[in-house]
Amino acid sequence: MQIESGPLLSILRKSFMNKNNKVLLFNPRSAKWKHRIPNSILQVGASIHENYEVIFVDGNLEEDPWEKIKGYLEGGVKYFGVTVMPGPQLKQAIPISRKVKEMFPDVTVIWGGYFATNQHPVVLKSGYVDYVVSGPGDNTFPQLLDALESNTSVEEIKNLIYLKEGLIHKTRKEELQDQDGLPQLPYKYYDQFYGIDDYLQKTFMGNKTMAYHSSLGCPFTCSFCAVVPIYNARWKGKSAENIYKDVKWLKENYGLDAIEFHDNNFFTSKKRVVEFSKLVLNDNIRWWGEGRIDTIDKYSDEDLQLMKEAGCEMIFFGAETGSDEVLKQMDKGGTQTAAQIKSFAVRMGEVGIIPEYSFVLGMPGESEEKVMAQIDSDIAFIKEIKVLNPNTEIIIYLYSPVPSEGSELFEQITKAGFEFPEKLEDWLNPSWENFDLRKNPLTPWLTAKMINKIKNFEVVLNGYYPTNSDYRIKGLKKTMLRTAARWRYKTGFYHFPYEIKAMHKIWKYRQPEIEGFYGE
Repeated sequence: MQIESGPLLSILRKSFMNKNNKVLLFNPRSAKWKHRIPNSILQVGASIHENYEVIFVDGNLEEDPWEKIKGYLEGGVKYFGVTVMPGPQLKQAIPISRKVKEMFPDVTVIWGGYFATNQHPVVLKSGYVDYVVSGPGDNTFPQLLDALESNTSVEEIKNLIYLKEGLIHKTRKEELQDQDGLPQLPYKYYDQFYGIDDYLQKTFMGNKTMAYHSSLGCPFTCSFCAVVPIYNARWKGKSAENIYKDVKWLKENYGLDAIEFHDNNFFTSKKRVVEFSKLVLNDNIRWWGEGRIDTIDKYSDEDLQLMKEAGCEMIFFGAETGSDEVLKQMDKGGTQTAAQIKSFAVRMGEVGIIPEYSFVLGMPGESEEKVMAQIDSDIAFIKEIKVLNPNTEIIIYLYSPVPSEGSELFEQITKAGFEFPEKLEDWLNPSWENFDLRKNPLTPWLTAKMINKIKNFEVVLNGYYPTNSDYRIKGLKKTMLRTAARWRYKTGFYHFPYEIKAMHKIWKYRQPEIEGFYGE
């Protein structure tokens, strides 16, 4: 077929030209052991790999990712994209991005991810990050590269933040795309860099467990959630049919038998969940996802039973607190109440799906006495949940502020004296890493006594009720842990639980909220 001059020829020429400009997408290390497939850079790679030569580097699977990256840069990479979540990923993202700009100043450095968006002022003023993609990059990233290649303006590209004449400039937010219209992730192409099998883990759910995203965003505006500033209460998901097609393909090509749906809110659409459950019913695949109590409590008993039969093993829920007043302060939205949290735990127990409840302790209050009283109240509430459904998994976080400017909560924490670091390198301080993991608050309203009470209770709780997701803790190990923790849990004496800490350390007990489910 002869191609006439015009738009099609221009596109083909541009594609050929761009293939000579390499793009390196980097996933900094996020965990010591269990390594999930880096879907974020795969998603970006899917949007550009037809027109650009894409190189993937996963810091989780590299002993020294800088040496690998430097080798690629010396081979002519022009664009360096980094996905950056708060916490451990900063340990590699910051120093490596700085080295890239120092040694290869002509390379354009582009950051994406929750941290990049929520902390964009300090990121851009670092001097070594040129652009922040704020939200989905399926359109933004390729449009940015095309604009830079053609030396045209980037001002009309949506979801972009950058410095313009020394001032931060934000472009308009893009409507969420139809997720069914996006290309499949380039798994086979990625196999050239790292084998997909390296990411298939034996977990409590199955022998080959894999992470998967089926939707973007969340329709709620919880004041402590890092997702809110990015998606602004928007949600859009793939159809049940296309989720199933992907899952079936992964099973046929890689032997997948369990899935972790890492959507911010997998269960937003009941219709989609029920349809997917019917499709996957006979495929012997077990799965986990994140949802809201007040959303799934609207599902019928038949819906929940279908989900269980279709392999739904556990669901993560933000229970947050046993106080209706604090739930209102958190701006949870919806209809969730303390009474519903308890009754729903019972309901999930009857169906046989494990509820994984997370609680956020240490919210700001009017006085130290009120903050401590709320901590004590939440601890008592957690113990009530365990009576109602002993299989309920409990995750405890210390409140780490991410509220939007202008909100009531933002004003409250500002008055209390809380401030984020002013320099990007300051985020490398171990205290800020733990802050991002919601394990070490740098919040002025929490005293050492409060923090110790929360942490010690967590240790005792994880001794008396060790997580089901760490399948190594069973038999004699589980009996020894529970025996050691029983008297503390029953009497409320949580001080200095060194004997439990010692067993956790010896057996390398895995807390799922820090590094995910235990996997081999």
